[in-house]
Parts: sequence; structure tokens; C-alpha cells
Amino acid sequence: MAIRLHFWGADQTVTGSSHHIECAGQNVLLDCGLYQGHRQQAADINSHLAFTPQQLAAGGLNAVVLSHAHIDHSGDLPLLAKQGYRGPIYSTPATIDLCAPMLKDSAHIQESDAEFLTKINGRRSSIGMPPGPAPVPPLYTQDDATQVEQQFLPVKLHEPQLLAGSTKDAGFTMTSSNAGHMLGSSCVLIDAVENGQKTRLLFSGDVGRKNLPITRDPDPAPAADYLIMESTYGDRLHAPVGDVKQKLAGIVKRVTARGGHIIVPAFAVERTQQLVMLLHELIDSKQIAELPIFVDSPLAVAVTGVFEKHTEEWDEEPAAFTAKGEDPFGWKRLRYTQTVQESKALNDLRVPYLVMSASGMCEAGRILHHLKNGIEDPRNFVLITGYQAENTLGRKLLDKLPEVNILGAPMRVRAEVDSIDSLSGHADQNELLDWMAPAAAGLKKVFLVHGEPAAQQALKSKIEARYKLEVVCPKRGDRFEVS
Repeated sequence: MAIRLHFWGADQTVTGSSHHIECAGQNVLLDCGLYQGHRQQAADINSHLAFTPQQLAAGGLNAVVLSHAHIDHSGDLPLLAKQGYRGPIYSTPATIDLCAPMLKDSAHIQESDAEFLTKINGRRSSIGMPPGPAPVPPLYTQDDATQVEQQFLPVKLHEPQLLAGSTKDAGFTMTSSNAGHMLGSSCVLIDAVENGQKTRLLFSGDVGRKNLPITRDPDPAPAADYLIMESTYGDRLHAPVGDVKQKLAGIVKRVTARGGHIIVPAFAVERTQQLVMLLHELIDSKQIAELPIFVDSPLAVAVTGVFEKHTEEWDEEPAAFTAKGEDPFGWKRLRYTQTVQESKALNDLRVPYLVMSASGMCEAGRILHHLKNGIEDPRNFVLITGYQAENTLGRKLLDKLPEVNILGAPMRVRAEVDSIDSLSGHADQNELLDWMAPAAAGLKKVFLVHGEPAAQQALKSKIEARYKLEVVCPKRGDRFEVS
């Protein structure tokens, strides 16, 4: 057999992407993402990697290939380094530049959460409750994130790269193509050779959509024998991308007219930059009146700098702004808040405004303070702008729960809540089927990952009906041999 597959994350769920492949004695990890969900479950999953510290110390992992910078694909890399991995991490130049601030931000959250839990455990003891383990160590630290930066190796799109430990006659060669999901995102074609036999495995990463603002359209799927494909929106169809601008304009006009605030949990990478550019266009075309707009996320500030650096990744829309001498991401009507004091000052504003803040799933960061301050005011509006994983606060808001816990306090949801999913960086059912079409005739099997069970089963049925292929939805820990 040429390739042995071990599915380790984002299996029948949408977070924690991680897949171990082995060939000719060489071991490679495709992604090393952070799982998001219930605190105890997340802690257990995130602390158990595909390789033990003993295996890492013995050189059991030769290379990591990272499809893109989103934390559910990259966020466990610092733990991998903490447990002893010192080998190369291959990815595109834009992904590497994005990971530097994103992984440090993730590490800061881990450290803050550990400090918070340590305090909680101390309080339990003080009131006579059984104490928890104290102190609580962070999953990893900012020093671990800094270590990861030193291990990245840039790979250009469409140029084959022999992976560490491999030769042309045994092991792995990777070739990346544009996934169209976010800045720097890639699909990865793996050529595996063992005993003179060659097998081609295509890992989709997260497949994007055509005509999204900023990001170039995804490349067609290359020919392969096996496909590991995401299935996030495998059971639904998106509204046309063009509709989002009109919906956004309607929300702004309606909420400002009633004197409310628009609170936008927005992923610091891609979604924030897309919304900034769309608001820019709406105000320029006088479809909405000018209003105070804040990006309250130090991470988004750092990430926007990476976007401005990598103009080679842009499509025609941001390029059109620069052709007019305008900055699509840093224009005069917008304020990027840096300090905690600036963030808290927004709570005292009594005029309509829009604030974007991370995290996009409302699980951490400054967005929690904005939600706690505004969720019980019916004049306000919470605008969900991306996929919300099961058990996250964002998912509970999207599901219209009447009451949610925010920073440990029960809050009544009186603000209006709605979503814009047309900007989703994930392809929908038809877009996934169309993306894989060029490779379908040569495929022997498809493995669906990065999707909840209902989405996977819907997409599985469509693939089987259209392409007559065998489709498997692996569980965490499942192993397969393919040739």
C-alpha cells in the first residue's frame, strides 16, 4: 500500500483539522488545528495530538503541511512545538505571515484562560467547594508560538516541493494550488511513492467561492487518486455574493434609524477586511450615510497589515481602490482601536455606530464585552458573519436562544440577531461538487471531513449520485490504507 491515512481532527465536526499520512516510513501531518467547543471536551481533544511527545522526540514526524492560517487548521501548532517537534512546516508565504500574529493571539487567549480558571479554582476553595487543579497550565504559551515561526518554510503555488525526509523514489512531494478560501489558502496535492508505486492524494483544505471580495477564485481540483475534502456547507446553498451588500445596507439604515448599535462578531482574518471594503463601497456610493465604524481587534490590525503586504493575492476589487489612490482597508472613516481603554470607551457612546470585533464565533476576545454590554438592548443588532460551530456562543445566538451566558453571566437576548452567510469563505454544496468535477473521473474514493454529520451525509449522497464514487465520512481515530 502506498499511503496510510489516520484521521485525527475535523472528522464529523468542523474544527480541529488534522490528518496524518504515512508512506515509505515517512510521516506527514496535514494541518494541526485547534478544536473549538465545550471547554472540557476541547481541552481533552486539543491536548492529544496525532503524535505523542515521545514520538516527536524520536523524530517520528517528518513534516507538517498547513493549508491555511485559520486557527481551526493551525492553532495546535504551538503545542506541537511545545511537545518537541522541530521539523519544517510548509505553507504559502501569505499564510506564514498571517500565522505570526494569529498564533501569538491564540497563545495569549490560552494564557488568559488558564489564569482565569486558576482564579476560579481558588475561589471554589474559599467558599468550601472542592477545589479544581490549581494552578491551571495553559495549553501553550506565546514562546511556543514564537518557536513555530522559526519552523515555517514558504512554498510557492504550483511548484512541487519534496518534503523533509523524502526522496523522489520514496516518500512525499507536495504541490499547492489556490483554494480561494482566504488570503494564502491552498489545496495540497500529495504525490506518495513507495516500492515504485505512486499514489496521488488531494487535500482540499477549505474550498472557497468564486467572486468573493479580496480573494482570488479557487483553482480547479487537480487530478488525483483519492480526495480528502471539506464539507462545511455540504447540505446548503449560499445566496449570491452580490446580495450581501444590499442586505448590509438595509441593516445599517434600519438600526441607525432606531438609534442602535451594530455589533459584528467578525473573524479577524478575511471577514473583517471584506466587511470594511463593502462598507467603504456603500458609503462612497451613498447607499448608506456615514456612521462611526470601529474595528476593535488588535489582531485584525496586524492581519490587515499582512493583507496590504500581499497584493499578489488580491482580486480586482481591492486593486481598484489602490488604482484610485485609496486604501481599501484603512480609509479615513474607520477607526482601528488598539488599547483596552479605547475598547471600553465604545460602551459610553450614545450615537449609532458599528463595531467589528473577534472572535467570529464569540468564544473569546473583546466581542464578549460588546455583546454583554449590548445584547439586552432591543435597539441593537448582532450581525453573525460566518460559520458558527456547535456549542459556541455564536451558534446559540444564531439559533435564537432566549438566554445565553456571556462571561459567566446569564443574559437575555433582546437585541435583534441575524446573519450574512453570503460572504462565507466555504463553498456550498453545488460549489464543492463543481470544484471536484475536474478530478472526479480519476478518483477511487472520497473522504469527507470538516463538516457536521448532516452536512456530510447530504454531500455524500450528491457525490455518489453525480460521480458514482465511494464516499467515506471518517471518525476521529479511523485509519485507512490506499493505493
